[in-house]
Amino acid sequence: MNITVFQGIMIPFMGTTLGSAMVFLLKNKISDKIQKLLTGFAAGVMVSASFWSLLQPSLDSSVSLGRLSFLPAAIGFLIGIGFLLFLDMITPHIHMDNQEEGLKSGFSKTTKMILAVTLHNIPEGMAVGVVYAGWISGHVNVSYATAFALALGIAIQNFPEGAIVSMPLRAEGMSKGKTFFYGVLSGAVEPVASILTITATSLVIPVLPYLLAFAAGAMMYVVVEELIPEMSEGKHSNLGTIAFSMGFVLMMILDVALG
Repeated sequence: MNITVFQGIMIPFMGTTLGSAMVFLLKNKISDKIQKLLTGFAAGVMVSASFWSLLQPSLDSSVSLGRLSFLPAAIGFLIGIGFLLFLDMITPHIHMDNQEEGLKSGFSKTTKMILAVTLHNIPEGMAVGVVYAGWISGHVNVSYATAFALALGIAIQNFPEGAIVSMPLRAEGMSKGKTFFYGVLSGAVEPVASILTITATSLVIPVLPYLLAFAAGAMMYVVVEELIPEMSEGKHSNLGTIAFSMGFVLMMILDVALG
């Protein structure tokens, strides 16, 4: 693995780390306006990337199947959706307003919160790994700019997620250093998932179309289930919509112009 790929897969992890570091700067939480802007922008980037960076290359690389060229994309996408649905069934959701309700029984609040965010980060790490694997292999139409933009979009989404872990723990009286550590820990799984995916994908090039679509399905689930509700509920929802549009268009421009 070259240094360029390593730097790329570390970008989402840095988003989580910076979000967790907000515990040193803020007393309570990120303002609603900023959170909606970040969430909306990340959602726009991820929806755009799901089409142009993942599903389109999946379809293009399956043209040899003729009229059935849609099969890898369709199967991979639905498996990605199903995988995230399964994760949501076994872990609490990570919405800010659902934390109390989802963390009342079983494991401690700390354990459940970190588990929920960590498991949701696995498919995002896989998505970054898949696009970088596609760029490295040259077997699918994925550019470096596409992979970098996707990693950046996920990093933006991870920023408030890092704060979601660290800020409530700080409010419960835990030390700033410890809450920062837990926030960083929740994001550490992403580069690991990326590296494992790149390693596995390099050995099974024929399934890249399925893996690309799987990543698209996983990201679309996160957008529909987590990001869109957060950006559209309550006040300032128009800010989330505007940021969504900007993120979508920016990712489209990067993918088409630089791809």
